[in-house]
Amino acid sequence: MRLSIPVSAFVAAVVGFGGTLALIIAAGDAVGASQAQTASMVTALCIAMAVETAWLSWRTKMPVISAWSTPGAALIGASTGFSINEAVGAFLVAGVLLVATGLFKPLTRLISKIPASVASGMLAGIVVTFVMNAAKTVPTDPLLILPLIAAFFVIRLFNPALSVLAVLIGGGALAVALGRIGAMPALEMSTLVLTMPEFTLTSVIGLALPLYLVTMASQNLSGLAVLKAAGYDPEPGPLIAVTGLVSVLTAPFNALTSNLAAISAAICTGPDVHPDPAERWKTGPFYALAYVVFALFGASLVALFAVLPPSLIMLVAGLGLLGALANALAIALKDDKERIAATVTFAVTASGLTLFGVGSAFWGLVAGLVVLFLDRLKFRQIFQALVRFQAEKS
Repeated sequence: MRLSIPVSAFVAAVVGFGGTLALIIAAGDAVGASQAQTASMVTALCIAMAVETAWLSWRTKMPVISAWSTPGAALIGASTGFSINEAVGAFLVAGVLLVATGLFKPLTRLISKIPASVASGMLAGIVVTFVMNAAKTVPTDPLLILPLIAAFFVIRLFNPALSVLAVLIGGGALAVALGRIGAMPALEMSTLVLTMPEFTLTSVIGLALPLYLVTMASQNLSGLAVLKAAGYDPEPGPLIAVTGLVSVLTAPFNALTSNLAAISAAICTGPDVHPDPAERWKTGPFYALAYVVFALFGASLVALFAVLPPSLIMLVAGLGLLGALANALAIALKDDKERIAATVTFAVTASGLTLFGVGSAFWGLVAGLVVLFLDRLKFRQIFQALVRFQAEKS
């Protein structure tokens, strides 16, 4: 046991929790969740991540780290017209789909065949709204916002992982100094709030399916890639099935899906944690312990966010997704043969288009796949024509 093991685990937990908690708050607000329901969402998610990480790390003897679905939270936060009951129903459906994906290998292969350009275009279209909203906070309170933006870009030069967390903590302190915060909430223990699910066709197509797809394409596949890059060779099915099963169990308490982590996992899987890869799995229990603490005080954390200036919350959410947007755009536009399809996916998703009650993420994916199919069909026809011409010539 080295000190670097618990230190790496706690850093990963703090960065993952503090850097994206604003997105969970925004997701709860978007579906009309009360403060108690949002607090329950945070608590249930923390419990899910603690259970998944502790069990999978111990069971596989690999540093298998889980997280809540950051792009999924962004998707929910950008949605309109859904109630918390419909959202819970969508969370259940997405969890069942994750279990099915883990149990049936053809489903895993099918999801992995979605072109990275189109999947990244959809993700970019989801998160770009948050990044633009962060820029829009400047005129609302420049005295608070401008110093935080400057601090973010300076800190990220030295430690990108902690830059968002620094803005959150520093922004809270500056807001207090400027008198932007009223009475601080009292410390209280968390409670779970049960919400009855409501299943509608629009919520299944508009929320559940896009949530499942972004969780698989942007989180689970990335999480597996991080483990493989660190020299591990996990079997994907059981890992995905376990996170899906826990997601199903926590969904009635307002929790969206949990999944394999990428950024947090990268902090826990490298040689800085321990020179022996066989020892790095021990970060899992310490990471789980940190999320048990977060679960106990989730209600207080949500109450604290409730008294922070809305502009600060929007800024933290947008800055937290800036890296994800840059990476998604880079992947989406990398292949010139798929660039138009990826751009169409991005544009339709970012437009906020709603048809038949179904949100833009689904239609963006459909539009991109259709354009890509037509492009490949045209290429195939040209290729076949060239083959026929060559045959006739010979």
